[in-house]
Formats: sequence, C-alpha cells, structure tokens
Amino acid sequence: MKTQTSIYLFLIALISAMGGFLFGYDWVVIGGAKPFYEQFFDIANSPTLQGWAMSSALIGCLFGAISAGKLSDKFGRKPILILSAGLFICTAIGTGAANTFSLFNVFRLIGGFAIGIASSLSPMYIAEIAPAHLRGRFVAINQLTVVLGILSAQIVNWLIAEPVAADATAEMIRESWNGQTGWRMMFWAMIVPAALFFLFSFVLPESPRWLASTGRTASALKIFSRIGGEIYARNEVNAIEATSKQIEEGGFKSLLQPAMLKILLIGVVMAVLQQWCGINVIFNYAQEIFMAAGYGVSDVLMNIVVTGITNVIFTIIAMCFVDRWGRKALTLFGAFGLTCIYAFMGAAYYFHLTGVLLLVIVVAAIACYAMTLATTMWVIISEIFPNRIRGIAMSVCTFALWAACFILTYTFPVLNSGLGAAGTFWLYGIICLVGGIFVWKRLPETKGKSLEEIEKELIK
Repeated sequence: MKTQTSIYLFLIALISAMGGFLFGYDWVVIGGAKPFYEQFFDIANSPTLQGWAMSSALIGCLFGAISAGKLSDKFGRKPILILSAGLFICTAIGTGAANTFSLFNVFRLIGGFAIGIASSLSPMYIAEIAPAHLRGRFVAINQLTVVLGILSAQIVNWLIAEPVAADATAEMIRESWNGQTGWRMMFWAMIVPAALFFLFSFVLPESPRWLASTGRTASALKIFSRIGGEIYARNEVNAIEATSKQIEEGGFKSLLQPAMLKILLIGVVMAVLQQWCGINVIFNYAQEIFMAAGYGVSDVLMNIVVTGITNVIFTIIAMCFVDRWGRKALTLFGAFGLTCIYAFMGAAYYFHLTGVLLLVIVVAAIACYAMTLATTMWVIISEIFPNRIRGIAMSVCTFALWAACFILTYTFPVLNSGLGAAGTFWLYGIICLVGGIFVWKRLPETKGKSLEEIEKELIK
C-alpha cells in the first residue's frame, strides 16, 4: 500500500477514533470532579443521589448504543458521528454550567447517549474503511484513544484541582475554588477535543460499504479507489453486492434469522466477557482494592496512575499483534491468562498478602486485558456481521456491553461483601475460563480476511 494512502487511512481512522477519546474522557472525568460537585449540590450525605450522579450517564449509554445502529443504517455513519460530536460539546458545556442537580444529570444523560453512539459507531466505521490486512490494527486505534482519553481525564483532574487540606470541612470545600469552579473546568476541558471532533468529522468520507449496501455504487467506488485503487475498488464493491443479496432487509428482524442469531451470540458473548472478566472493577474501585491491600491514600493515587500508564502501553502492544497473531489467539491468551492471574490475586487476598506483590498482580491483570480482550472485542464485533445489518448488530452488542458493565459495577460491592475479595476475583477467573472455552469452540479466526469473506464463512 502506498505511503500516501496509508497516511490518508490513518487520518480517517484517527478522526473517527476521536469519538473513543471523548468516550474515555467523559467516562472518567466525573471521578475527579466527584468530591467537589457533591459538596456543591449538597449530596455528600445521600448515597442514592451520589449513585445516580455516577450512573446517570450509563442510562444514556444504553439508549445511545441501541439507537446508533438504526440511525447509522438509515442515515449513514458520517452524520451520526457528527451528531455524537455535537452531543459531546453539549454535555461538556452543560454539565460544567449546571447550577442544579437535576440539570447536571440531564447533561450527564446526554453525555451518556453520546458515549453509547461513539462506542458503537467509531470502531464499526473504521472496520468498514480499512483493508483486511490492516483492519485489526486500525480498529485498535479506537481502543488506544479510549485509554488515552481516560489517562487525559486523570491528568486534567489532577492539574485543575487545587490541594485540599486534610482537615477541610464540607463547607470549606463547597466555598473553595474547587467547589465553585474547579469541578466545572474539569468538564469544560472536554469542549476542545469535542469541537475538534465535530469539525474534523465533516471531512470524513461516508463509509463506502454503507454506500454500496444501499445502492450508491458510484460513490462507494470513488472512496474505495481513493483507499486502494480502481481494481481494489471494483473487487470490494462486487463482493459487497454479492453478499448483500443474501439478506433481503435490514433492521432488527434480520437478526432473528437462524444464521444471524449464531453470529449475534458470538458478538454478545464477546461484549459481556470483556466486562465480566472483571478488569473494570479494578478501575472503578481502585481506591478500595488498593487500600484493602494495605496502601495509604497517597500511594493509592500513585498506583492508579501506574495502572493507567500500563493500560496505554499494552494497548499499543495490542495494535502491533492483533493482525499478526490474530483475534482468536489474542482473545484466548487474554481469557486464560486472566484466569491464572485471578487465581493468584484471589490467593493474595486470601492469605492477606499486601504491598508491592499485589500491585504487581494487578498491573499484570491490566496488561493482559489491555493487549487482548480490551482490543480484540471491538475488532471482532465490528467485522463479523454482514454489511446490511452491521449497524443494528453492533448496537445490540454495545447495548449488551453497557448492560454487563452496569451489572458488574453494581454487583461488586455485594460480591465483595459476601464472598470477600478473594472469592470475588476467583469468580471472575471462572468467568474468564468459561469465556475462553466458548471462544476456543465458537469464534472463527478473522485476521487477513475481507468483511465479505468473513460473512460468507459465518453465514452457511
């Protein structure tokens, strides 16, 4: 592939993946603002309202994810990417400007809706424009921007927040710069990347696969020719037209066909496994996990930064191997690797081993996850579905992912209380083991194959 074409593809993928960056930033920024907006809205003593503030975006995610497919199949990928960028600008401005708790949550719901769209649509769009031999690496760019967005939110929160005295009262925090302005700036900082995403999205080409599957062959040929030349363009369009005839209509009804249900099961299991493998518990409850291991507050903050950097580094490593080793091989490595790591983690908690040893085990788990399940899941669900129903099917899988995330997040305190930390992580290990067996038996290898070749293999 010519260097100029490679640069063009990279820039398209990077612009689309800005949705992933905003997804990561918006998902994490609220954690740094939490101690201050809770005092501003006077909800620090109300666990119910605190929980609603943290979870309202998740409700928006569910609606955004399930809407993204239908909207993108009807109007195209590009307009809905632009819509998500506009919603990110709206939530950044509105959440930071909110003076009532109700208004704050309205904008968090809008932000969640944008996250639901971006988490579904950005990897799908990249998969539809990337050549087969580069698709895994290019889709992985989206996951890299997600973890960079998470890390950016952690850094921005740390830079904006002024030091808080150990003996500061609730009233002092409420009236401080942090309590009046600082937490707002944490949200407003997202305006810059959201505005860039909005502007750059207008220069994106429409997905050529969506164009071809909706009968706009001339436009699809033009974009494919820009990516790989005229011969490549004609071959791609011919393959799309041939496979499109196998599915007479799109929409949710198409997913009920026996062949489609088989593929959908793979996608949903992959999405749920990525969440129920338990890694997000380590991110969401990092403070509790590290303090249970004997670390003080200052050490906990340092350890969280270490885990964030690990996440970024091993996501980059995943980009190097996803097209070499293949999706199935990496996924198996991740599922069975986490099974072993959780066995050691549970043992560490069971025998009350603390300090550096537990930190090493946690970092190993995050590294294993980042270079496998975190990346391969998005690649797999973005490429296994037929062109005509890819948007709808991706929506269902992303909805399943966010529902699984909700269940994981809210069951951890219950499991931790009932089973203890050791039993909880052993349970996650069992889930990884079962997931690995499913992948071994049911997931086909898709590396190096065009989306149409994958479709022919899966629909039999």
